[in-house]
Amino acid sequence: MDILLSIHILAGTIALLCAALAVSSEKGKKFHVLSGRTYFWCMVGIFLTAIPMSIINSNTFLFLIAIFSFYLAFAGMRFAKNRKGIATTIDWIAVSLMILSGLGMWALAITYFISDNSQYITLLVFGFIALALGYGDYRSHKNKSATGKERIAKHLTNMMAGTIAVITAVLVVNVNIEPIWIWWVLPTVVITPIISYWNKKTLSPGKSY
Repeated sequence: MDILLSIHILAGTIALLCAALAVSSEKGKKFHVLSGRTYFWCMVGIFLTAIPMSIINSNTFLFLIAIFSFYLAFAGMRFAKNRKGIATTIDWIAVSLMILSGLGMWALAITYFISDNSQYITLLVFGFIALALGYGDYRSHKNKSATGKERIAKHLTNMMAGTIAVITAVLVVNVNIEPIWIWWVLPTVVITPIISYWNKKTLSPGKSY
């Protein structure tokens, strides 16, 4: 557990740094691509350590969050590389797991609500996001529409949503103030409008990719 946790924390720290570098660098250039790839592989490390830790601790909440967070980075990377918009088997498996994680969060939220655990609020919010993003990506795969501006917008949305997950993890580990669900949801509330603004700018007339 100590080794897994150490790797988990190190990967999270590097992922957060690389996310900041990718966001602040010129899109499409080598430094941006390198930062994004490093961020992705750090998210792989976070996922591969979070899953066994959640199983060892019988923590269903962490298990679902791990799948949710990793999908965002995975999908973000896939949309960056897949210019033709044609989904592969691994894309279909990934989006299916994302949707199932959202349903799992809602099911767990009911259990938490019954047991008077305020984290049901976090699960409701993240479950909605998982289902909304998952269904949106599913439609893009089905319609083969993730090309051009839409592809870039989806890359941006998923990568930034994954960054929100990392920021949230750092925040909740270092802030121990009740109610804890506020700190889980706060980064999403603050950063989502920024993602919406960037998406609107990306999809605006005159832009071409």
